[in-house]
Amino acid sequence: MMSDMGDFGWLPGFGWIFMLLFWGLVILGIVAVVKWLVSTGPGGNTPNARTALDILEERYARGEIEREEFEQKKRDLAR
Repeated sequence: MMSDMGDFGWLPGFGWIFMLLFWGLVILGIVAVVKWLVSTGPGGNTPNARTALDILEERYARGEIEREEFEQKKRDLAR
């Protein structure tokens, strides 16, 4: 015998909750994708962006370059 309550006969009256959850997840997914695209897009300003001088100072601090090379490259970057 078929029920008049449709496919969700075991949970009458709660279909609106599932509809809200569904649309909430859809909207949340769209917001997440847009935020990801904006942060990784061309010209996206990421807070962890390092300048060339920062990288040069790190290389000097690690001992990868000597003082003379550091000073020369620092002058080149200042131009």
